[in-house]
Amino acid sequence: MKSSSSSLVYSTDGGTMCPACRQPVKQCQCKANAAPKGDGVVRVSRQTKGRGGKTVTLVKGLALDADALAVLGKQLRTACGSGGTVKDGVIEVQGDHCDLIMKALASQGHQPKRVGG
Repeated sequence: MKSSSSSLVYSTDGGTMCPACRQPVKQCQCKANAAPKGDGVVRVSRQTKGRGGKTVTLVKGLALDADALAVLGKQLRTACGSGGTVKDGVIEVQGDHCDLIMKALASQGHQPKRVGG
């Protein structure tokens, strides 16, 4: 017997499925996952833990949607002249660029805070 609470999570035709409208995420009409994850307080920190001793600058708390966050991440990486990525609402820039990133964010109207020493 099938449970009435079970739902399709992944389909080989469309990939990951939206839990609300049960359409492929790329074709989702309800945009249930479109809410920004940030709380509005922009935190800039430096981290080396779990990265093989490599330093990474993290930017958390931006209340932007995924597309705007990707664009901002690209701008910050270009300003620092290094690589990086955007994962789960966090911008990661390779290297120790806290001061440079804080200046770039302040020039764009954000109010960044330095976190973690």
